[in-house]
Amino acid sequence: MLTPSPQPPAAAGSGRLMGYRRANGRVGIRNHVLVLGINGLAVRVAERTAAAVCGCICVATTAGRGHVEPDLTCQIDQLAGLGRNPNVAAVLVVGVDAKTTELIAHRIAETGKPVETVTFAETGEDRLAVLDKGIRKAATLVQQASLQRREEFDVVELIVGIECGHSDATSGLVSNPVVGKVVDRLVDRGATVILGETVEWLGAEHRLASRARTPVVGEAIMNAVRQREAMVAASGQSLTWNNPGEENIQGGLSTIEEKALGAVIKSGSRIIDGVLDIAEAPRKPGLYLMDGPSFSPESLTGFAAAGAQLMLFTTGPGNSFVNALAPTIKITAQAETAQRLIHQIDFDASAVLSRGKSFEAEGERLMAKIVDVACGTLTWGEVLGEGLEVLTRIRGSL
Repeated sequence: MLTPSPQPPAAAGSGRLMGYRRANGRVGIRNHVLVLGINGLAVRVAERTAAAVCGCICVATTAGRGHVEPDLTCQIDQLAGLGRNPNVAAVLVVGVDAKTTELIAHRIAETGKPVETVTFAETGEDRLAVLDKGIRKAATLVQQASLQRREEFDVVELIVGIECGHSDATSGLVSNPVVGKVVDRLVDRGATVILGETVEWLGAEHRLASRARTPVVGEAIMNAVRQREAMVAASGQSLTWNNPGEENIQGGLSTIEEKALGAVIKSGSRIIDGVLDIAEAPRKPGLYLMDGPSFSPESLTGFAAAGAQLMLFTTGPGNSFVNALAPTIKITAQAETAQRLIHQIDFDASAVLSRGKSFEAEGERLMAKIVDVACGTLTWGEVLGEGLEVLTRIRGSL
């Protein structure tokens, strides 16, 4: 990934948000040049291209053909959405056939950002030629992206994804309520927030539906949960030992309802404006739910493909996963976890339990952390290169 732009460090601590203005008016808080591998046959070439050019980040799917609906549209929406994410300054699309490559490149180029392509078809299936062309094009994109500088922007331009994983009792008691306070602040100031993990609304869906802006939105919330519950029942499986997972159960969360009641607290208390499909971008600011998987890698990828520039991720015993394109602030209220994982946890909220700090005070401190990260301060996940994108699949391939 590109390092933060050469802005004075004081900008991060000033309370002002500093980001990169894109051609379509959106603002990125990172300046990635993305090498996007859109077919499993192109994964290794995409990875080698990104590795050869300083300043590139690689996202590559191992799938790519044999899709039937709804997977076909879902795959394209996710790939195009990741390229459209405002944290991405420019994109090199690496594909196999020209038609699919140009389709995704066109969807990304609609944002006005620079997009280049390279395909196996144009090189006679010569992977070394693909690599050579890709490296040259990626290098040019990185040099051009490095000319961009941060400028001040308002919080109304932020889209934030919120997630929890490997939860324990401290997640529902402290971490998620602290995030909920921040969500209320963000929404009140005109930002956009997205909560996903549909299965983890089960048992608390009525509480979410009661906050829906319209009856239609409320019914969409209830239907999303019914469909996920039916999917599990049709498979003959139980959510126990699957969700909650083993880590959750060890942390004291014995049922999905118990986990859900703690999980939805991180959505705060404001009106819910709509239910999004995977990778669907919100059309206006507000609080949204995304009907998607509970598995964190897929959930965060859905947020990033919908345009989220930043993630808040709570955990109890620890969870190392972070998103590739959007800096992910890892949060815990478990003091032992914060002390043990000092190069993994970005925000320690354990003072609520150990020293009686208020949710409001910790919310203010987390807001300051968001400003710092938005202005260029790296999260531990970024420093250690933990980022990844995992596209959702619904069916098998033909």
